[in-house]
Order: sequence, then C-alpha cells, then structure tokens
Amino acid sequence: MARHVTSDTPQPRPVLTRERIVLAAVELIEREDADALSMRRVAAELGVAVMSLYNHVPNKDALLEGVAEHVVSGLELHDDPSEPWQERARALVRAFRKVAHDKPRCMTIVLTHKIDTAAGLRPAERALALADAAGFDGETAVRIMRALLAYALGAQMREVGMAKMLGHLVETGAESWANLDPDEFPHVIALASELATHDPEADFEFGLDLLIGALDRLPRRPADRG
Repeated sequence: MARHVTSDTPQPRPVLTRERIVLAAVELIEREDADALSMRRVAAELGVAVMSLYNHVPNKDALLEGVAEHVVSGLELHDDPSEPWQERARALVRAFRKVAHDKPRCMTIVLTHKIDTAAGLRPAERALALADAAGFDGETAVRIMRALLAYALGAQMREVGMAKMLGHLVETGAESWANLDPDEFPHVIALASELATHDPEADFEFGLDLLIGALDRLPRRPADRG
C-alpha cells in the first residue's frame, strides 16, 4: 500500500552541493555586501550545520573564488564571427556591463579574486579572437582585450562612483551652484543643467563608441582590415 503523504510529512532537504553554497553566497553578498559573508552566515542561509559546508568548499577564500567564477560564467557571450569586429567588441563589452549591473556587489569579488577555470578565460579568448580576426598583431590584440574588459568593468565602477560623488547634482539641481564664483567655475555654471542630468546608458554608449573608434585607427594587417 502506498504511503499517504500529508502536508505535515517532513520533506527531504535538497542535497547540499557546491553550487547551492555558491548561490547562497551570491544572494547574501548582493543583499548585504561582501563584508557580511562568512561560512556561518551561508550555513544559516541554507539551514545546515556550518561544518557541512567544508565538504564542498574548503574555506572562505575558496567560496569567494566560487562567487567570482559564478559571476563570470554568467556572461552571455553570444558571438557571430560574420559580423564586423567592432560590433562583436561592443557585444562583449555590453555583456560584461550587464553582469556588472546585475551583480554589482559580486563584481567587486571578480576584481579581487582569481578564477582558475575555463570560465575566467572565455571573455579574454573572445576578445583576443575578434582582435585577431580584425588583423591586429598579438601584442596589440592583448592590449585591446585589456582595454575592452577594463572599460566594461570601469564603466560600472564609474557609475557607482558618480552616483556617490555627483548624486547631489541630480537631487538639488543647478540651483545648488547659485553661490559659485563665476570666475572660478565658468564652465560648471554654464553647463549646470547638463551636469545635473545623468543618463548612464547614454554615457556608456558614448564612451564605448570613443573606445572602438580609437581602436579602429590602430595599425594592423592591411589585407585583413574590415
């Protein structure tokens, strides 16, 4: 006879895995910041004994590396080799920005921890491949890869920093500069309304166009230029 299961019957707890532990850490970091992360806090999030975590993650540093790997592996690296290299480069940078925007607190972990897996190398491989396809030599390709990834990450950090540094401009508007000395701040006063308006998406695309345009002017193999 089949056993009758009621709502009061205890349900089996999901199997504890490294993936579940890392996901719990990601959620904790995004909710409270990286300073809140500890093995004990993650165990509490999962409703397990803290010692059980060590069967899957040896220590906190390994957990942080797992968080970094998880974030980078979330990059949507769709690529069409038939497209111009400029559009492929834009797609790569935008993919990085999306991850940084979706997981801003975890992105700080990516910037400060190594990723010793294939996931950590895929963005670099993609950037190097598109630079090679565009006809750049190896040394230039490496520098292009670094410039693209640096812009993607730096743009997100800039947005956060600008929000802190110049956020009051949007809140109080140009009126907050009514008492500025016009001889010392003529341009700030003249462009007050523009400074008080912040469009992160437009700023990002403007900077990306500048970067791609500058890279496009670098010397490369004439026969491969496209």
